[in-house]
Amino acid sequence: MEIHGWTAGFLLATILSSVDAAAELSAMFVFGDSLMDPGNNNYLSSTARADFLPYGIDFFAGPSGRFCNGKTVVDYLGDLLGIPLLPAYASPFSTGKSILRGVNYASAAGGILEETGKTHGERFSLSQQVDNFESTLNELRVEMRGDEEQLKSYLSKALVVMSLGSNDYINNYLQPSYYTSSYLYTPQDYASLLINRYATQILRLESLGLKKFVLGGIGPLGCIPNQLARNEVQGECVVSTNNAVAMFNHDLKSLVDKLNNNNNNGSIFAYGNIYGAFMDILNNGSTNGLKVRDRGCCGLGKNRGQITCLPMLVPCSNRQEYVFWDAFHPTQVVNQMLASRAHSGTQSDCYPLNIQQIVASI
Repeated sequence: MEIHGWTAGFLLATILSSVDAAAELSAMFVFGDSLMDPGNNNYLSSTARADFLPYGIDFFAGPSGRFCNGKTVVDYLGDLLGIPLLPAYASPFSTGKSILRGVNYASAAGGILEETGKTHGERFSLSQQVDNFESTLNELRVEMRGDEEQLKSYLSKALVVMSLGSNDYINNYLQPSYYTSSYLYTPQDYASLLINRYATQILRLESLGLKKFVLGGIGPLGCIPNQLARNEVQGECVVSTNNAVAMFNHDLKSLVDKLNNNNNNGSIFAYGNIYGAFMDILNNGSTNGLKVRDRGCCGLGKNRGQITCLPMLVPCSNRQEYVFWDAFHPTQVVNQMLASRAHSGTQSDCYPLNIQQIVASI
């Protein structure tokens, strides 16, 4: 049996190659946007911030800068992988031995394109996040006393989690009043532009020594409360938005195939099907107790999505029954579901290997 250039036998051998997989994982490095920002924007001059209640109402440390009521997807992935909560790169505490298990570079409003999110002020774009990783590399060299072989081995056993692109639509392509991208590019041309820029930075990270990559696709943005509030058809997802995102996801999965088939240096790339997993949650959420799927738990206006969560707004009390926390982001219960599927789900969740299988290959 052949799986896009990967033989089933090789995959099985890879999975069984480690006796104690969790103990082999050296670190986790995260690149993304507000879905995974642990508080980097707290240290930037940005309007995209979540360092106030009711954000963090269910998080042990309170409002931390996470755009959620509790934990993010990568927080839950860390729980599954035995990785402690990662420090935010911009935090003054992100230094010394605190960075040895990894760093989170994700930044709210940040995107693949440099101009994405500019209306929110400062944010780390993808290329800036990779620049920041290079700075971390210098600190890691100091911690390892200049031992390049040790650093090389450490990087090869680290997991990279990347999920960007949402803001390139929400805070760029879908805002023609502020950005020209929708006038300059068809949806397919725009998706191609994003994937090309994305690939450049992924290969840049690989050239720096990282080998294990999980690339999360974009969720069904046409179904978030903010988009539902704009739709003329009450309660229905915005089809044109979802179609545009689907083009990006198709091309990202194709990029994963290309990277894997062209690879000969031990790197592994996987595509996280966030769109499919999220649609499954939306369509079958009632089986998991998720009764409210069309509005935010915290927000104002139609679908509680016209104005997102503001300081001291009173959120819903039955948060475990909501898919969406605010106008744009899921609740922690959904984040936990997404993390579980990426970690140990089938190929329809994470392709061609899930995270558990990738870690087992180390």
